[in-house]
Amino acid sequence: MLFALLSPAKKLDFNPAPDFVTATTPALLQDTALMASRAKELSRAQLARLMDISPKLADLNYQRFQSFDPANARDTKAAIYAFAGDVYLGFDAKSLSKDDIAFAQKHVGIISGLYGLLRSLDAIQPYRLEMGSSLKNVRGKDLYAFWRENLTAHINALTAAAKDITLINLASAEYWSAVNAKALTAPVITAAFKEVKGGKASIVSFLAKKARGMMARYIVQHRLTAPDQIKAFDVDGYTFDPRTSTADTWVFSRPAK
Repeated sequence: MLFALLSPAKKLDFNPAPDFVTATTPALLQDTALMASRAKELSRAQLARLMDISPKLADLNYQRFQSFDPANARDTKAAIYAFAGDVYLGFDAKSLSKDDIAFAQKHVGIISGLYGLLRSLDAIQPYRLEMGSSLKNVRGKDLYAFWRENLTAHINALTAAAKDITLINLASAEYWSAVNAKALTAPVITAAFKEVKGGKASIVSFLAKKARGMMARYIVQHRLTAPDQIKAFDVDGYTFDPRTSTADTWVFSRPAK
């Protein structure tokens, strides 16, 4: 079995999800309530400094945190449809079938600064809280200190309940750093996406983000269950590069466009 882990996105889309979608409840809501309570203490100016955002965005997120209620199931949307950044352009949940999304619920998770770990259909409220935020809290100096132990334990509990599971790391370094990788009990493969120009391969951030989403979609659409099956990924010109890949970091490259 494969379980792919994505990063969330700052950009959100809270238009209605498809009619067949039934949202589920995030597993770490007690932790979410703690973090939301801490965020509610911040002023607009403090939020602006914390996340390096404009006064307008600071006001928006101040209002979001002030009205945030972990028990609210009304003003929510399934996470895989709510996030709308480059990763989710690649995943393109709106074009997937009900059966595809049911598979994604069991095989695609999202690491979150507010929710810890989300399954694809877990309900979220609008928020912005980057994992790299240096927000002091009851567990330490930043969000990494807040989430690392519980997030890692939760991932281990999920993998313990599955047979022959491999984690596919499709998250950014910022979000993957919230996991204590050394304490994970399941093997991990990190996918890297590179653009080749003039014989040199490099990572272009926004293209790599979209590619991560495309790989998660590929896993879902092809119902992949074994790591080696990922090597056949050939979306948008990417191919597996065995020469530059290692045992735990698999490189997919393509000619630069």
